[in-house]
Amino acid sequence: MILIVDDDSVVRSSLCFLLKHAGYEPEAVSGPKEALAVVRRAAPQLILMDMNFTLTTSGEEGIQLLKQVKALAPGVPVILITAWGSISLAVQGMRAGAFDFVAKPWNNLALLSSIRTALELSRQGREEAFPLNRSEANSKFHFDKIIGKSAALMDILGTVSRIAPTNASVLITGESGTGKELIAEAIHANSPRAREPFVKVNLGGLSQSLFESEMFGHRKGAFTDAYTDRAGRFEMAGKGTLFLDEIGDLALSCQVKLLRALQDHTYEVLGDSRPRRADARIVSATNCDLRRMVAGRAFREDLFYRINLITIHLPPLRQRREDIPLLARYFAARQSEANGLPRPAFTPAALAYLEGLPYPGNIRELKNLIERTLLVSGKSLLDAPDLAAQSEQAAGKADASSFSGLTLDELEKQSILQAIGTYQGNLSHVASALGISRAALYRRLEKYNINL
Repeated sequence: MILIVDDDSVVRSSLCFLLKHAGYEPEAVSGPKEALAVVRRAAPQLILMDMNFTLTTSGEEGIQLLKQVKALAPGVPVILITAWGSISLAVQGMRAGAFDFVAKPWNNLALLSSIRTALELSRQGREEAFPLNRSEANSKFHFDKIIGKSAALMDILGTVSRIAPTNASVLITGESGTGKELIAEAIHANSPRAREPFVKVNLGGLSQSLFESEMFGHRKGAFTDAYTDRAGRFEMAGKGTLFLDEIGDLALSCQVKLLRALQDHTYEVLGDSRPRRADARIVSATNCDLRRMVAGRAFREDLFYRINLITIHLPPLRQRREDIPLLARYFAARQSEANGLPRPAFTPAALAYLEGLPYPGNIRELKNLIERTLLVSGKSLLDAPDLAAQSEQAAGKADASSFSGLTLDELEKQSILQAIGTYQGNLSHVASALGISRAALYRRLEKYNINL
């Protein structure tokens, strides 16, 4: 049974009709007292709750009712229904334990999608979750691109296997180079959307002026340089998965535009006022601390709650060292195959050396080290000295005398040029090695007139 709590009889009737038509069993009440009586009698599967039940619009009644419901039935998901102008109230509700919030007037398909996701995740929460082992992961799921068998990794893959079939929005966090994009691809590959497109967009590399065109598309003549129609990322993703990488670098002015699309499940192409439905599942990733950014008002709190229904944190490589030998052999095999070389082996000393490195660049750093060592040494048996000669520490050491007399800007430019040479122009790797975002790297390339 799904409980509807709203003092507006029209809203109650509309929701009851919608839920019955979708195959659910609704029960509607007009206020908090009646709602608590129903919850005490038999906990519902889910609650759709308004935030105001009198002429006041403070939302205090809704927050109070939510807290009471959570005390009586903590496992019951609650979806708040509120006017767009009261989104701040919904954010308070999310802090108090609400599952999601929907703005009035709601989109029927979006609301039903949220309900299905809430019920599925609630069902999974009631079932006992058994740890996933590597052989089971290989036989039942599409995890072939993800290498390792550490407890931390298997816990992540177990989470992915459970949430992939749902429509829940997912936020993937972790340091640069930990494999966030691979996890996003795994979520897509193991979902019912697997046959649909997987579209990724690096939000850190988008300027504010291009954001709407890139995300929502534009019509010919919509602005000065719009010579042809252009499909945006939402349209390209269709009913697949839209991967929003580096979402922590998105400007505040663009965050509200993205929130509108995610909230209403609709968007408008520039130059075309006809609303279009956004059907894609949203998976986001960042190496930023979004909670800290929210506290510092650098990231919208309502957008934060919209994208992180499920959060997956990827541990750094230094916390899953038992996976390093497996990853090293995998990268070596791929590189040797790509270059027509015999598959190399590693001495025990080489593997011990690899396991002892700090890896500030994580898996990406390990991959680069293995590939560089294999190509430079030309050996079929790699030993610790071979790896040490090509390690990040050795490659990254600069002769201090070569920088004497340089200004701070000149030092920065030299560092960037050195990193570009080390990573052969791969800007993602360059940015990671320098400890900055791609957007920040682009700004510095322009500042120092560095052309690739």
